Amino acid sequence: MPRGRYSLHDPHDHTPLGEEHFHCAPGPSGWRYVAQTTTPSGEHAGSVDLTLDDLGRPLRLELHAGGWQVRGAALDGVTWVRTDPTGDHATEGNVPAHAFTGTSPAFLVALTRLLRLTPGTGATRVRLVALTDPVLAPLTVDQSWALVTSETHPTDNGPLTVDEYEVTTLDTGERHTVHIAGDVVLAAPGIELEDLQTPPSTFT
Repeated sequence: MPRGRYSLHDPHDHTPLGEEHFHCAPGPSGWRYVAQTTTPSGEHAGSVDLTLDDLGRPLRLELHAGGWQVRGAALDGVTWVRTDPTGDHATEGNVPAHAFTGTSPAFLVALTRLLRLTPGTGATRVRLVALTDPVLAPLTVDQSWALVTSETHPTDNGPLTVDEYEVTTLDTGERHTVHIAGDVVLAAPGIELEDLQTPPSTFT
């Protein structure tokens, strides 16, 4: 069960946004990721709880940030309920999208599980619902993902396969690279892996 810590920062001006303390593991249903987020000063900021089925679809998502809460799942696309701090103004949403995305590295791993890309097959277009900080406001985005390379490196704990993805945001043309090993993000815009106590899990 990988357990560790990511540091998060603004991908454009590198302003620190805080840290995400996580653990994750494959399970009978697919994969689960649980994390607590903190501010740059170390105060509690929110939480992430994401469970995927064995096809990589979001079975259950629960996010907390800025006093807001979102619960979501794959249902007729993706469906969610967003609740304000008082609970008086809950809103429901549904979009014919493939999955959720957001600040958490969990969403990058989840999407690669859903897409299951192979090197050299070209880019795949996906529609996502981004739950944006600081209040988890939903925004529909279109991206293309391509697996550029998949390389295996020797480590003290055995071979480690690192996948390099090229991601393009289609409405802006902005392009970036994501490196993932198993169920751990090694590097991505706005994300740094600061500590990893156990090796990444290997998906079958």
